[in-house]
Amino acid sequence: MTRFAAAIAEQIWDSKYRLKLADGTPIDLSVEDSWRRVARDLARMEADPAAWEDRFYAALEDFRFLPAGRILAGAGTGREVTLFNCFVMGTIPDSMAGIFQSLKEAALTMQQGGGIGYDFSTIRPRGAPVHGVAADASGPLSFMDVWDAMCRTIMSAGARRGAMMATMRCDHPDIEAFIAAKQDSARLRMFNLSVLVTDAFMRAVRDDASWDLQFDGRIWRSLPARDLWNRIMRATYDYAEPGVIFIDRINQMNNLAYVETIAATNPCGEQPLPPYGACLLGSINLARLVEAPFTPDAHLDMAALDDLVRVAVRMMDNVVDASRFPLPQQALEAQAKRRIGLGVTGLADALMMMGLRYGAPDAIAQTRDWMKAIARAAYLASAGLARDKGPFPLFDADAFLASGFMGRMDDDVRQAVARDGMRNALLTSIAPTGTISLYAGNVSSGIEPVFAHAYTRKVLQKDGTRREEEVVDHAVRVWRDLKGDAPLPDWFVDAQTLPPLDHVAMQAAAQEWVDSSISKTINCPEDIGFDDFKDVYLAAWDLGCKGCTTYRPNAVTGSVLSVAERPALTPGAPSLTEPLDRPATLEGATYKLKFPGSEHAIYITINDIVQDGQRRPFEVFINSKNMEHFAWTVALTRMISAVFRRGGDVSFVVEELKAVFDPRGGAWIEGRYVPSILAAIGGVIERHMVATGFLAGEGMGLKSDPHAEIAVIGERPAGPVCPSCGQYGLMMIEGCKTCPSCGYSECG
Repeated sequence: MTRFAAAIAEQIWDSKYRLKLADGTPIDLSVEDSWRRVARDLARMEADPAAWEDRFYAALEDFRFLPAGRILAGAGTGREVTLFNCFVMGTIPDSMAGIFQSLKEAALTMQQGGGIGYDFSTIRPRGAPVHGVAADASGPLSFMDVWDAMCRTIMSAGARRGAMMATMRCDHPDIEAFIAAKQDSARLRMFNLSVLVTDAFMRAVRDDASWDLQFDGRIWRSLPARDLWNRIMRATYDYAEPGVIFIDRINQMNNLAYVETIAATNPCGEQPLPPYGACLLGSINLARLVEAPFTPDAHLDMAALDDLVRVAVRMMDNVVDASRFPLPQQALEAQAKRRIGLGVTGLADALMMMGLRYGAPDAIAQTRDWMKAIARAAYLASAGLARDKGPFPLFDADAFLASGFMGRMDDDVRQAVARDGMRNALLTSIAPTGTISLYAGNVSSGIEPVFAHAYTRKVLQKDGTRREEEVVDHAVRVWRDLKGDAPLPDWFVDAQTLPPLDHVAMQAAAQEWVDSSISKTINCPEDIGFDDFKDVYLAAWDLGCKGCTTYRPNAVTGSVLSVAERPALTPGAPSLTEPLDRPATLEGATYKLKFPGSEHAIYITINDIVQDGQRRPFEVFINSKNMEHFAWTVALTRMISAVFRRGGDVSFVVEELKAVFDPRGGAWIEGRYVPSILAAIGGVIERHMVATGFLAGEGMGLKSDPHAEIAVIGERPAGPVCPSCGQYGLMMIEGCKTCPSCGYSECG
């Protein structure tokens, strides 16, 4: 009998976490083998490995404790891999040598698949003098372009994807350019962006006061704080970025404020980290701890929760010693503080199984109680470990107990810390759990509400055909098992129907008892007013959140959930399958492209057809004297022309070309880094489309063709295409685009 509640769960285990030989032969014959492998490896650090192996196995069994994917995939394999998810890199020096040394460290870290976070506030602003060379600085965004290209290059070489987070202080002179950077959808695609918002800035916004932009003690200029805040809000409203991080609150509440200052987070934001800090993640599956679901006696087994948390803390502490690290600085930082990030998943399912509506006052209170219980158990467990194994090396009892977070702890916990010390400097965090929640049977992710109660998934078969299977939320499946076809109660809500302020209230309730931070996406309706949208962020500030990330479907970001009726083809409408007929004559234009490092220029001719009063691209010809390019240019022109002739919205071709990176490196053209000759050709086609009115503007090309697959009412709506499996339906979950079909997550 399989342990998996759904086919997708077994598929994810097989593709991501199952140990196999290089030729694909499985070593883990069952998921029990995977659990045993992880338990045995982490028990090596104990004085009595055999006893702890069984306890660790029991925690993993039945998907009750879910270590992060890197632990599941890497522990006990004998491979030199890191079991940590993401890293914040070292402070970037304000010098050319220091900047490129930092770039090297980032590349080495990302080569092992780790996501990285950076604060670019330390780089002097654009136009600042560069002493000794009689030049002006290009500013931090120019170097972010270099980082972006590096990430694309490593991805193109086949390494596991690693996301990046870039932060910038709200008082940096280049903050306005940083805020607007994502308006160009082709720029900084590998980055998540967040503004470091200070308490002083928020007070200035409230008071409608002036705000100074400064660097290295020099005030560059001043502007109304409210104007800058509105710029942040407008960019987020229109383009979903940047996020907002309340950085002073993070540092004030930090248990380690006495030895570190935080200025960046991991890519998903749940782990604010110091230079070279790393995030070690795991989640308690609350949905598996609910007893007597959907009855008047429904409750969460608090004794089981307490025991599970204590075992999970011990397991994760052992990971610090079992893991490898890309850089020695990262190993030293992890060993000195032994920070872990124990969180939860399945919260929304657990609430529904107890008859509580996500976001309602009783659900908020219940969430707060559960998170406090987890925090208490984790801190008491860590104090016990410190008594047995010693505290983390930088532990200072007085300074630790004086921190903002410890100030809210119960007296018995504070007394245990004062008496025994702490093994781990920080213990709790709520991470994106998109993939592991699917692996656990499609429980709700992290502290997010249920995204969809059920949907149809198309699975590719070996013979090329596709079969359909239903993927059902865990709580819905339990309801069906107990109640049959009875309609779902009104407390079964989803992310799309909840008011945004309910999201905020839930995040704030959990944050009260989380010592790090929380990755959470606040879903907003497309038609939310701008003032109401701004109120979401102000509410997050007022309620004590450490940051805020929203998602509002629109024409730029795309709609994660959109349903359209299947349109009937009208006479004369462009067909998606039949090519358009070629008239005898066509209008066109020829463009000269000189790529740096190439001896000969490339000439690109684009001919257009006029259809329904609109000029649209019809065919492409590429000519060059360089015979090295002959074969691929002929193939490229034929393929692009074939796509153009089919009609429909073919603008996605631009983005596909612009996303191609040459491992040998790209070149700077007209002040912009272009990663390959193919990307340069894509840029030429894009400019032509803009000039002819086919595209509204540069960067408006689509990554996927929206007409290729259209959802039908009653089916799961189609979202963006998954870069891993090619299926439509990417969801925005906890700030990460996640595929329900294969488990892909842009955050790793």
